[in-house]
Amino acid sequence: MRVIYERVLAIIIMCIPGFVAVYGWTWMRDVLFDRFAGHSFDWPAFLIGLGMFLGGLLFLAGFLFRHDLKRDKIQPRLLKRLGKDVNPHKKRKPGY
Repeated sequence: MRVIYERVLAIIIMCIPGFVAVYGWTWMRDVLFDRFAGHSFDWPAFLIGLGMFLGGLLFLAGFLFRHDLKRDKIQPRLLKRLGKDVNPHKKRKPGY
């Protein structure tokens, strides 16, 4: 039963940055559409939307990268760039 709650909590935690990124994208889009409609360009609103979009996107990308790194699904050439040891004799799954 505890595992179910942990998974639900993890899904909720992952949805929040996704919603923030989508809302930031919508906010930037609205600022651009208002500009095309003849209103002045609202720089603070656009920059806040850009920050929300990039923040949510970077959080999701970092989570996925860390998840794949823990499960050894990162390509060896990227591991070299990160400074991790690469064992050339280790059998890897196809595609990685």
